[in-house]
Amino acid sequence: MPSRYRDPGHAEGETMDAMRRWGPPVAVHLILGMVALVPLWLSMMFVVNHPLAAWGITSREPTDNDGMLPWLVLLVPMWAVFLALWLPLGSLARRTATGVSRARYWTVGAALVLAPMVFLTTLFHVVEG
Repeated sequence: MPSRYRDPGHAEGETMDAMRRWGPPVAVHLILGMVALVPLWLSMMFVVNHPLAAWGITSREPTDNDGMLPWLVLLVPMWAVFLALWLPLGSLARRTATGVSRARYWTVGAALVLAPMVFLTTLFHVVEG
């Protein structure tokens, strides 16, 4: 007996086909989002302690008196390694997402990479009050 809530033109296999196409790219980008937590968190700390503090929006960490060079020495290689992982792995995973434009794929991929950071930052703010 067909369900009255199902679209009559909707094929049974369409949902599973979409899961097969989008499953590997979503998994790759979410796993890389977990890897990106370290460079994203350190980048956030850098922005809070240097440019935003210089503009008076935030206050500087009192023990951070080494300047910007240690931050750059740390952040540039981290972002280079992350991008060296993300771009080739994302390109390999894109092969399974057929029928999707390149711009949409990479936009969704970037959002998925940022999702763990957004989730943990929101969780920390909710828990801390």
